[in-house]
Amino acid sequence: MHPETLVRDHTIYACVMGSRAFGLATDGSDTDRRGVFLAPTPLFWRFDKPPTHVEGPLPEQFSWELERFCELALRANPNILECLHSPLVEHVDDTGRELLALREAFLSRRAHETFTRYALGQRKKLEADIRLHGAPRWKHAMHLLRLLASARDLLRTGRLTIEVGARREALLEVKRGEVPWPEVESRMTRLASEAEEAADRGPLPAEPDHRRVEDFLIRVRRASALQPGPYDEGVQGVVGTRGLGQR
Repeated sequence: MHPETLVRDHTIYACVMGSRAFGLATDGSDTDRRGVFLAPTPLFWRFDKPPTHVEGPLPEQFSWELERFCELALRANPNILECLHSPLVEHVDDTGRELLALREAFLSRRAHETFTRYALGQRKKLEADIRLHGAPRWKHAMHLLRLLASARDLLRTGRLTIEVGARREALLEVKRGEVPWPEVESRMTRLASEAEEAADRGPLPAEPDHRRVEDFLIRVRRASALQPGPYDEGVQGVVGTRGLGQR
């Protein structure tokens, strides 16, 4: 089965990410699309397994196979967790709604380590830009501040909210280069410190709910295997070209 067919016919959840989801879009902002597809179970019985992710077919579109998506979410991958909490959902079927209902099962104090590690890497890149070019990439500085605030609030409240709300204008000022770098750096340091303080005192569990997520994955794999349909590209059995992820 062609990878784009998996995205087209078996997507269970699709959303918009990036600046549009964060509430930071301006004229000319791209539309970054992310999604999750459920590869029909019989495809895993072949030597040639389904892909774990697919780029396209639309510009700026990227999708993960459900199992890979769940693995990354359980590891508290920042991009994956934010994808689950996008306010701009373009498509969701029954299986996708079950996935969204599991959002809290993926959240844990692991997020402190993963968000902090990602933020540190981005900050080092900004500092390298200053050394090489005399100024950071201000758009990246804005998004790093947004990420740090999101992580701090997650650790404090147990809820992940990616829309910036009232922080929009202050962040856009950073994007426009209107805030001196020392002030931006000070904000980053303060947010990271506040996240550190919240990590051990917040409501998040130490580990995500692996069992609940695994039970969900097994259930949807089994349902896909039992789905009636014509032969699917040489796989005898039971699933047609439009399975559980039918739009």
